[in-house]
Amino acid sequence: MIKSMTGFGNAGFENEQMMIHVEVKSLNSKFLDLSIRSPKQFSDKEHEIRNVVQGALDRGKVSVNIEFLSKGSKELPVSINEELFATFYQKYSAMAESVGSNSDDVFKLALQSPNVINNVTADDKNEAEEWNQVKKVLLEALKNCDSFRQDEGNSLMEKLVGNVESIANGLEKISQEEGTRKERIKGKIKNHFNEWLDENSFDANRFEQELIYYFEKLDITEEIVRLDTHLKYFSKIMKEDKNQGKKLGFISQEIGREINTIGSKANDAGIQKHVILMKDELEKIKEQSMNVL
Repeated sequence: MIKSMTGFGNAGFENEQMMIHVEVKSLNSKFLDLSIRSPKQFSDKEHEIRNVVQGALDRGKVSVNIEFLSKGSKELPVSINEELFATFYQKYSAMAESVGSNSDDVFKLALQSPNVINNVTADDKNEAEEWNQVKKVLLEALKNCDSFRQDEGNSLMEKLVGNVESIANGLEKISQEEGTRKERIKGKIKNHFNEWLDENSFDANRFEQELIYYFEKLDITEEIVRLDTHLKYFSKIMKEDKNQGKKLGFISQEIGREINTIGSKANDAGIQKHVILMKDELEKIKEQSMNVL
């Protein structure tokens, strides 16, 4: 069944040690266009996140936002080298005094000096536990996003089925009018031929060849058959398990070619009305197919 590339999913987790929230959004795209926002502590996990997302959503313009908050820790998330700070402070103060400068900013300057403040590196065990929990929440958010895509796909399926049926109905009406159109053309040719025959002599064999060539140029039987085949194949592809989007796009192009050819070869006002309606339905199909996974 059809699955849309538009989706949204979120998930969360909270206990005494941590709070996690993951949000996933997706739109249509020819390939996987992934944007990741995550805490700095998980920056080395970007490749793994990309693999997890691709395995769940395949393709689309996807944005993943990961929020992580560590709770209950009495320790600072940074370490302060107090001795180094004091050294910088004394040095900067002496320099400021020697030139008679204002020393109001010395404290801030010393605090921002190299290696005074450093991020605390969590131990490997805690880091692994935190990432495993984040990954679980990420997978849950991706699952919810995929479920959203499925629901959107069901809605898309209904619209596409209706569009295909409308084109098929138009094709059926064209098939019914085709016989009348041929008879009308024959009648015109006979009338013109009788008028011309009264005034001119002609080569009967040459006239017959020209007549056959003329009817072949106007005949739309092959186009009707091919269009019917394309519509049935389109309906078949919609029922496949995955990767229908690109195939449906290609088939839509073929459907468009046959509709255009029917319109140009038929040269008939009645048939042209059906062609215009079929083209309108095809434009809807093309637009919707762009959002099919």
